[in-house]
Amino acid sequence: MKDILSHLSTDIDQETLLLYLQDKLSGEKKHEVERKLLDNEFANDAMEGLQEFKDKQQIAYMVEMLNRDLKKKTEKKKLRREKMKLKDQSWLYISIVIIILLIIISYIVVHNAMKHK
Repeated sequence: MKDILSHLSTDIDQETLLLYLQDKLSGEKKHEVERKLLDNEFANDAMEGLQEFKDKQQIAYMVEMLNRDLKKKTEKKKLRREKMKLKDQSWLYISIVIIILLIIISYIVVHNAMKHK
């Protein structure tokens, strides 16, 4: 559910970030989270934006919705990539072998014809 939050900071686990946003951490733990966020400007800005939500329970809902959308988009890209791949490449290998054999046979025939002249 909290995949999006995991990208805010690698030093802080997702559950702690969510508890921080919902004001459910002790003072000491809250201070520790803030200290770690100061090192990462992007994470700090993101947390400030998330803190603007009036209803803290709405944050969990928004994170859930963002994760769903992200998964849908990545699944679509993954399916598109798989469709573009050649499903069965054995025909390609067989074709290459046949072409190489035809080239070798042609060379032998031409070479033998040149010898007999």
